[in-house]
Amino acid sequence: MPSTFFGLNIAASAINAFQVAVNTTANNISNVQTKGYSKQVANREASEGIRVYQKYGVVGTGVTTTSITSVRSTYYDTKYWNNQSSVGRYDTKLSYLNQIENYFIDEGEAEPGFSTIFANMFNQMNALTSSAGDENRRKNFISQAQVFTAYFHDVANGLNDLQKDCNEQVKALVQTINASAAKVASLTKQINVIELEGGTANELRDQRALIIDELSEIVPVTVQETPVANTNYPDMYLGGTNYVVKIDGQTLVNTFEYRSLTCVPREYKASQTDADGLYDIVWADTKANFNMNSYTMDGSLKAILEVRDGNNAENFQGQVTAASPYSISIKPSTMTTVEAMNMPSEGIITVKNKEYHYTDFKAELDEDGNVVSYEFELEEGLDAAQIGGIAGSKARIGATIDSMGIPYYMSQMNEFIRNFAERFNAYQLEGVDLNGDPMGAFFVATAFDGEEYDFSDQIVNKDGVTDSSSVITATSSSYYQLTAFNFNVADASVRDSSRFATTKDVTGEDIDIDAHDIIDEMLKLQSDVKMFRGSSAEGFLSCIYTDITVDTNEVKMFSENFNDIKSAITNQRLSLSGVDEDEEGLDMLKFRNAYNLAARMMQCMQQMYDKLINETGV
Repeated sequence: MPSTFFGLNIAASAINAFQVAVNTTANNISNVQTKGYSKQVANREASEGIRVYQKYGVVGTGVTTTSITSVRSTYYDTKYWNNQSSVGRYDTKLSYLNQIENYFIDEGEAEPGFSTIFANMFNQMNALTSSAGDENRRKNFISQAQVFTAYFHDVANGLNDLQKDCNEQVKALVQTINASAAKVASLTKQINVIELEGGTANELRDQRALIIDELSEIVPVTVQETPVANTNYPDMYLGGTNYVVKIDGQTLVNTFEYRSLTCVPREYKASQTDADGLYDIVWADTKANFNMNSYTMDGSLKAILEVRDGNNAENFQGQVTAASPYSISIKPSTMTTVEAMNMPSEGIITVKNKEYHYTDFKAELDEDGNVVSYEFELEEGLDAAQIGGIAGSKARIGATIDSMGIPYYMSQMNEFIRNFAERFNAYQLEGVDLNGDPMGAFFVATAFDGEEYDFSDQIVNKDGVTDSSSVITATSSSYYQLTAFNFNVADASVRDSSRFATTKDVTGEDIDIDAHDIIDEMLKLQSDVKMFRGSSAEGFLSCIYTDITVDTNEVKMFSENFNDIKSAITNQRLSLSGVDEDEEGLDMLKFRNAYNLAARMMQCMQQMYDKLINETGV
């Protein structure tokens, strides 16, 4: 039989339960603007009844607060994390593509770009047809040609700086990943300490989930949480959990332990115009490469790597045709012309997933100027087994990244200026200057030490075809040496305007300084000669701008789509786990009324006991 004061105990249990409920509501309201906070609820159940040996058998003993838990949905969390990596990728990539696009914008004379500068140069050239010997007109043309080369310097330096910025951002994101891994492992340990003692670490779980939210924007994340099993009683819940976080399928956190990534500067470039010291990412513990270019890779890290390293799958590729102890011969499938060459003069060539350091290369050209084969000189010798093992295998330099990033646009600029300079110089080499002396190359490559490459090792006619088969090397004076960084007007022409050919060499005849037969032919280079991707020289910007615009519009479309999905998932998450001010206000009134009612019950019980104790007697 229950105690005389049994009803008082029941009422007291209600007061305690609704006090907890009111406190929980107060906590929710105070965190209504806290990022990552999920609504908490006080879970109640009827206390265990007691047997009274009467007809009704068992009577209730009140209410018990069993736990205070956060309202979260693993389903929506997983959907959010999966989508967030795509949001991070396309938002980040869109930002960088907009920056690349700005380098190629042409707004006319107000802010001249390629088309305006190119047209101005040919306008100054056309002015020479009326007075080719006029010193001022010659200087005006040469000055405009310098503006033309300076345009490519500016764009190349801008893209190079952007590539360096991307590289530093890669390092920053790797540090963020490492810090997130350490925090998740630390929080998991704290959570397990609390929950093994029977508590619920709601706030710590919210903090951990928020870290995963932020991490999922950088790299694709998968999370698996499983109860710690009792080996003797597998169905027994001990209170702790194993918490495993993987990024792109590779374990980053395993409950209390975590791994770190590290950035290692490349010793050799992957592309001729790459910035120095670009980072590769490796696991700190095993030194194994983190597969940055995996097709399952996503997130803002993937976007930055695509912008920094993207070559549109046009890096050097080919098939090994022969090998000797210190060289590998390759038939190329890309970079089949000198103009398209973009491999570094010294670097790493990969064959059958094994890397070989080459110190030089030479390319054999056929009579049409196409590269028939490459021979790479190796630093370390190959044994007989290695020579036999790589025959017929595929070879590449750098990673094959099917994205139009900075290396792609640099390569496109290099290919254009090489084609243009070849044809321009071919006309010049047919002529003489105002002094009757043979004219050399007008457009040259200027090395860091001031030395000029005039491409004497590679004779190309005005149709862009080599006059005879030849072999060039990585260090020879060939158009391979010409890049957007060192594209310049020959110093002799800058210093002396007479050093520019407007007429051909007519043996035995006096030079007519106003003759302009070469100028008449060179004017066709503006729009009548196909020299870049099936288009004329003036169509260069259209080709490049089309690439950027199509890529930007595609990325923008994906960005908008994934952000719309993000909004939908976020709304679903908030509808379940978010703190709603109106709902909490109703809960506050509801629990207050319940608390007041329980207090009235205790007051009623107090009056009953007073009557029983003080007013009832014999």
